[in-house]
Amino acid sequence: MWIGIDDTDSPHGMCTTYLGALLARHLEESGMEIRSLRLVRLNPNIIWKTRGNAAIAIEVEGNPDSAFSIASELIEELADLSCETTNPGLVLCEESRPPAAFAEEAITGFCSIEGAIAACEDINARFALWKNGRGIIGAVAAVAAELSDATSEYLVYRDANLHTSTRFVDPVSLRLAEEMTYPGTWDTCDPENKTIVCVPHTPDPVLFGIRGNDPVWISLARNLVISEASVLEAIFETNQGTDAHLIHGSMQNLEEGRSYCVPGTVTSPPITGIGGHVTLRITDGKDHLICMAYEPTRGFRDVIRALAPGDRVYVCGSYKKRSLNLEKIRVLSAPPGRVVGAPLCESCGKKMTSAGRDKGYKCRVCGTRSREPCISYQERRIHPGWYEVPPSARRHLARPLCRGEPVFWDPPQDYSREDYI
Repeated sequence: MWIGIDDTDSPHGMCTTYLGALLARHLEESGMEIRSLRLVRLNPNIIWKTRGNAAIAIEVEGNPDSAFSIASELIEELADLSCETTNPGLVLCEESRPPAAFAEEAITGFCSIEGAIAACEDINARFALWKNGRGIIGAVAAVAAELSDATSEYLVYRDANLHTSTRFVDPVSLRLAEEMTYPGTWDTCDPENKTIVCVPHTPDPVLFGIRGNDPVWISLARNLVISEASVLEAIFETNQGTDAHLIHGSMQNLEEGRSYCVPGTVTSPPITGIGGHVTLRITDGKDHLICMAYEPTRGFRDVIRALAPGDRVYVCGSYKKRSLNLEKIRVLSAPPGRVVGAPLCESCGKKMTSAGRDKGYKCRVCGTRSREPCISYQERRIHPGWYEVPPSARRHLARPLCRGEPVFWDPPQDYSREDYI
């Protein structure tokens, strides 16, 4: 059977992953067998999310009545029900799971409470809602999800009563862990910006988390980390680092709150605005799209600034307020800049000057004239390939390039790999 839970945390404390890990422990202590522990990230653009929009699914062998009772009691005890925006949901599926399409829509788009309830009723699943019950959407999606490109996360928890105190996790040991296990693990640190990524700053029980390709790599990294004592540790199978939220789109069909991959051509030089945000405009020949690289993306903005009109790109990010917030970009072509200038005089070798509009060039020394300009090509600071935001600005679902070329990458029909790599 599968158990799904979501929306038990709040901006003031608790964490759904902690409640899920604790539930798995309670189920084991009651004599049940845990077969799978999953952390499923949903659409990162949902306005009701607390932090990473994570839901939990547990595959367990045991008594359904007992499992549902234990889960319900734990939610009653630990969920931050005093918070207006905390609305837990719980589902238990005994024989069949909800359709994977429901999870796909929850990860890339939007689902309703009514739709989640209907999905439960269609398979005779047990479910429970607290308050408005919005968490049932994530609970059903977590159980329904098919993790075809699964990764892992090792989450270490501290005493929940200490959630407002400063965490102690030795930064030197974290950097060593990253050095020893990268690219088997990623986003532990952000070397370029000299920051630690895997230690949260929010008031919840998470002490730190290590993300990676599989349980072996993250366990190796965890064993290298020096920190305050933990009270609970768990390894989750997850869809983090997979780009599961991205869908192919065109400029004609972008929908607010979804995340897309869109091909286009740069129309004008990028503009750096107030606060350091960089605006990029692209076109598909019919419509135009504004793309944004915000200040927290740091050095990634220099990549965007290096683009020029005529460059062909493939942009990826979330569509909000009529612009695409960039997460990564593929530069398809960035030809050398064509510079038109005055030629050298063939008679005396001096540089000519303009003879007037549409009159060509004239040597001011010997009077020789020429109609042809001097054409030169300027080396670019940017070359074809993928570019991504730094770890400190990366979303949970975004696939880091250290995992290889994005699996969604579907070259435009006129794209030739040999031409651009």
